[in-house]
Amino acid sequence: MAEVVKLLGAWSSPFVFRVIWALKIKGIPYEFIEEDVTNKSPLLLKNNPVLKKIPVLLHGEKPVCESMIIVEYIDEIWPQNPLLPNDPYERALARFWVKFTDDKCSSVWQISLAQGEELEKRVKETVDLLQTVEEHGLGEKKFFGGDNVGIADIAFGAVIHWLKIIEEIVGIKVFEAHKFPRLHEWIENFMQLPAVKENLPDWDWIVSYFKSHREERLASA
Repeated sequence: MAEVVKLLGAWSSPFVFRVIWALKIKGIPYEFIEEDVTNKSPLLLKNNPVLKKIPVLLHGEKPVCESMIIVEYIDEIWPQNPLLPNDPYERALARFWVKFTDDKCSSVWQISLAQGEELEKRVKETVDLLQTVEEHGLGEKKFFGGDNVGIADIAFGAVIHWLKIIEEIVGIKVFEAHKFPRLHEWIENFMQLPAVKENLPDWDWIVSYFKSHREERLASA
């Protein structure tokens, strides 16, 4: 009997959606357990006692933490629709872009809570991130690894979709088509994948959620 798969997460988290997309691409059934990130459950604290954060994948009794580590775990356990290439060099490149994304994407999240000079600084950092990926990450390929979606697409796809949400709530435009034509073509291809297109947070709900969060944080600053 197959071990039960459960995912501890929240609908507001881009990191959780990375895992959801990977599970959907693989066709793996799972139970979603919603967490209140302001009031962490005993289940979350038991299964991620070190970092105490989502997402956490429970594969039977085995917890796996950190979104892209979970995605690689999923890829190793369920080999169908592989997310990593067979070639060692190509695998290394995919992991490089995942690491680059996670090392540099904090500026994107910080835009949502910034204003004035701090906002200008975070926007510039985000533009630099986008420009680097535009120039060096994709080339003429449909996805980071070629014709098939992979781990780098999942990692960066979550960043771009949430950047669009943040643009909406802050009232700015950072990810402009004329500045980043390759990235715009790539994200259109990525968002047309059924596993992604059919598994996104409701737009109105998530914009309202982050707008309220931004207003509360700026009011208390």
